[in-house]
Amino acid sequence: MAIDLGTANTLIHVRGKGILLREPSVIAVERASGQVRAVGEEAKRMLGRTPDAIETIRPLRDGVIADFESAEQMLALFIARVYRRRPFIHPHMLIGVPAGVTEVECRAVKDAARKAGAKEAWVIEEPIAAAIGAGLPIHEANGSMVVDIGGGTTEVAMLSLGDVVLARTIRVGGDEIDQAIVTYARQVHNLHIGERTAEAIKLAIGSVWPMQQELEYLVRGRDLVSGLPAQLTLSSGAVREAIGEPILAILDAVKLALESTPPELSADIMERGIALVGGGALLRGIDRLIHHATGMPAYAVDDPLSCVAVGAARVLADGDLGLRTAFERKLAGVAG
Repeated sequence: MAIDLGTANTLIHVRGKGILLREPSVIAVERASGQVRAVGEEAKRMLGRTPDAIETIRPLRDGVIADFESAEQMLALFIARVYRRRPFIHPHMLIGVPAGVTEVECRAVKDAARKAGAKEAWVIEEPIAAAIGAGLPIHEANGSMVVDIGGGTTEVAMLSLGDVVLARTIRVGGDEIDQAIVTYARQVHNLHIGERTAEAIKLAIGSVWPMQQELEYLVRGRDLVSGLPAQLTLSSGAVREAIGEPILAILDAVKLALESTPPELSADIMERGIALVGGGALLRGIDRLIHHATGMPAYAVDDPLSCVAVGAARVLADGDLGLRTAFERKLAGVAG
């Protein structure tokens, strides 16, 4: 079983069956008893709509576990859903983690997986898994560059000979883009909206490059002056203005990584281009913006949301757990 345990979404790939689960990383529990009321898409629909007795929790923040108990419960329920609640199923798991993860954060992921029912749990760096899932030839003596724009982090990695040559991880991703839209609506239009509404705006009209035909979206929220429900129409141009700061931070991370890249690898990347993966790769115009800012060709891979899970599954299927053990040895060396 290969798992992309993401800040925004969790994907589970089972050998021979493909991706069997793709759900938001959200869980709803009763505050008093701790009983789970909902998980995944059902829990996400409750965000901002629950009474005081029920709490909706996103157990992962910035790509790592922020609430261990909730993460364990959520993962256990997802695994049970995949195996249709059959007991005595204890799969081997390979889980994607950010390249900049610490040994403590890595151990938390593996412990949560074991308590959720894994017989054995390993981790793999998400840029490597994403590159394999995207079909990049990372085992060759040529450079490949991956920009993984996830929910909580953006990872920029240069890969060659099956390992990470250099990587930069910033805690900026889809969540910060959503929050920027919330802030813009509040500061510019005195309209209070929730994170789910901001995400809907981003998906419907979000762009980072001028569009041939600009889009509009009717936004409903609460007027901060009157306190009453209100609505307004946002344009895709306004959204570009709103999300400028987090997008600039992502561009800066890409540029800094390119500035530190050995010249031979730079030549390879100029020829092959920058592969964009993760949910942020679906943001309109992100490939054109990165090309404009760096001079390097950039492209969104096919099915960018599934790359980490598919790549981790291929590592398991090929028995190439050397990628996993090399990473864990590196972590141990850093800790020591």
